[in-house]
Amino acid sequence: MKEGTARIGVVSSGRGENLRHIIKATRSGSLPAEVVVVLADQGDAGALKIADEYGIRSIFADPSGLSREEYDRVLMELLDKESVDLVVLTGYMRILSPQFVKHYHNRILNIHPALLPSFPGINAFQQALDYGVRWTGTTVHLVDEKVDHGPIIHQVPVPVREDDTYDSLKARVQQAEFEAYPQAIRMYLDCRPKIAGRKLVFEKNQAGGN
Repeated sequence: MKEGTARIGVVSSGRGENLRHIIKATRSGSLPAEVVVVLADQGDAGALKIADEYGIRSIFADPSGLSREEYDRVLMELLDKESVDLVVLTGYMRILSPQFVKHYHNRILNIHPALLPSFPGINAFQQALDYGVRWTGTTVHLVDEKVDHGPIIHQVPVPVREDDTYDSLKARVQQAEFEAYPQAIRMYLDCRPKIAGRKLVFEKNQAGGN
């Protein structure tokens, strides 16, 4: 790993396409980071297969029989073993415990398929269609103790068309996510974000790292 390159640990439940685009950005040199480990709570998660494809350590961390706090301690041990600088969530469907959020304070990023604070939680695409909004999009934010609540790093708007279906809107929002997530991680790593109320204030990081 090159000097000044941030170490990223990814935690996922799903197919992992955001992970693929993050890895591509790190391998192309456009993102000064390296994905060093991918953890998933589902044994068949696509993120694990993508990690294997790129030669990245992949671990199925089985949550069976564990409380939320116990499971998060397992994740923390695995992430700390790899000395990660940043935790990136990609389609992770479990709510993180306060101890996990505190342990990686302001070092956990999540992506949500809506322009927060609109349409938090599950089924954001259907929420947007049911509400009749003209615009939705994607939001990358820091994670705090509340769901889909932390300070916003980056947002990309996506128009809602009159003939949109759930699947067509989902496809376009996900396409926006593929560009938004690497961009947001780069913004975070290039600067030192400080929280001022609900806002992040970015200051250029002269050291070029975290």
